[in-house]
Amino acid sequence: MRAIALPEYGGPDQLRLTELPEPKVAPGEVLIRVRAAGVNPVDWKLATGALDGLMETRFPLVPGWDVAGVVERVGLDAGEFSVGDEVYGYVRKDKVHLGAYAEFVSAHVQMLARKPSALSWEQAAGVPLAGLTAHQALRRVDVQRGDTVLVHAAAGGVGSLATQIALAWGARVIGTASERNHDFLRGLGAEPVTYGAGLAERVRDLAPDGVDAVLDLVGGDAIEASLPLLKKADRIASIVDPQVLASGGHYVWVRPDSAGLAELAELADAGKLTVHVDRALPLAEAAQAWRLNQEGRTRGKIVLTVD
Repeated sequence: MRAIALPEYGGPDQLRLTELPEPKVAPGEVLIRVRAAGVNPVDWKLATGALDGLMETRFPLVPGWDVAGVVERVGLDAGEFSVGDEVYGYVRKDKVHLGAYAEFVSAHVQMLARKPSALSWEQAAGVPLAGLTAHQALRRVDVQRGDTVLVHAAAGGVGSLATQIALAWGARVIGTASERNHDFLRGLGAEPVTYGAGLAERVRDLAPDGVDAVLDLVGGDAIEASLPLLKKADRIASIVDPQVLASGGHYVWVRPDSAGLAELAELADAGKLTVHVDRALPLAEAAQAWRLNQEGRTRGKIVLTVD
C-alpha cells in the first residue's frame, strides 16, 4: 500500500511517500480503505519525539489517528461492521506505528462508528480526535442546558466543534478568537471576543455574573484570565496545560470512544454539527499539510485525501 512514513523522528522534511505492507487485522479489528485522514498537531509533535516518554513508537512511522473510509475486511469477532460499511474513527493504538496517512489502516471496532451521512469524507475525517476531545472536555465540566461556556480558541479545529456541541446541548457560548474569525464564530452561533489583554473585562461585558464553564485550548494566560470569571473553580478543562490541575480543574487527554463518535454523528446528521475544512490536500502533500498546521492559523481542519 502507499503510505506517508518517517524512517526516524523528524519533521515535515522527513515525510516520505512509500510502499508498505498492508496492516494485519487482529481479532476485534477491521481493515479500512482510507478515503481521508485528519491532520492534527499531535501528529507532528509525536513525530518529533516530543511524546517519546509517553508512547511507544515503531519505525517506519505512519502518522495519523483520524480516519474516514470504507471497511475492506472484517477480522475475527468484529461483527459490528461489514465489508462496504462507511466508517470514521479515532485510531489511537497502544503502539504508534501504522496510522491513517495510508491507503489502508486497521482499527479496533471500539475506535469506530458509522460515518455521518451528512458529512463529506473530508469533513468526517476532521471530526474524530477534535470532536471527541471537545465532547469529553465538555462532559468533564458537566455542561448543561442554560450554562454559559467560555471556549478559548473557538475558531480552531477543537474549538469550533466544542462550540457547536455546547450549543446543541442548549448552552450559550462565548468564544475567544482573532477579529478575522469573529464572523465565523457568529455563524456557528457563538458570541466572539478578542483574546489578549483585557479579555476578562470583555467577557464580563457579555456575562456580568461570570461563566459556568471554561474550555481552554491554548493554555498559559488563558487559564489565569478565566479563573476569576468562573462561578465554580473546578469547572475548567484544558487540553494543553496540566497546570489547570493546580486550580482544581481538569486536564483532558482524549480517549477513543465509539459511543461518543456515534453521538457526534447523530448531531451531524441532525444538522447541528459540521466541519469547516480549511484545506484538503492529497496524501503526497502531507509535508505541506504539516507546515500549514504548524503555523497555527487554521480555521477548522486540514485533511489529507487518498484516491
